[in-house]
Amino acid sequence: MLTGLLAESALAHRQGVVTAPESPARTDDEMRAHGAMSLDAAVQMVQQRYKARVVRAETRQEDGRTVYVLRLLNADGKVWTVRVDADSGKVL
Repeated sequence: MLTGLLAESALAHRQGVVTAPESPARTDDEMRAHGAMSLDAAVQMVQQRYKARVVRAETRQEDGRTVYVLRLLNADGKVWTVRVDADSGKVL
């Protein structure tokens, strides 16, 4: 069952970012033009920092800023969520 969920998450990530309905998604080009971190860059940063795989990625608007909400899975099967500020690249 977990394998199926991971496969679905990986496929969804490859096909595009799931965004909250109230927040229009910005393209990576638009993000770079504004000096912001792209979702792909946030995923790579978090995977390297936590030695885990991102299995779900979502873009949200929180208090007027864009935040990436990333769900991670490590080799031990631990799952947790990390939030990244798209403008600064800081893990919140």
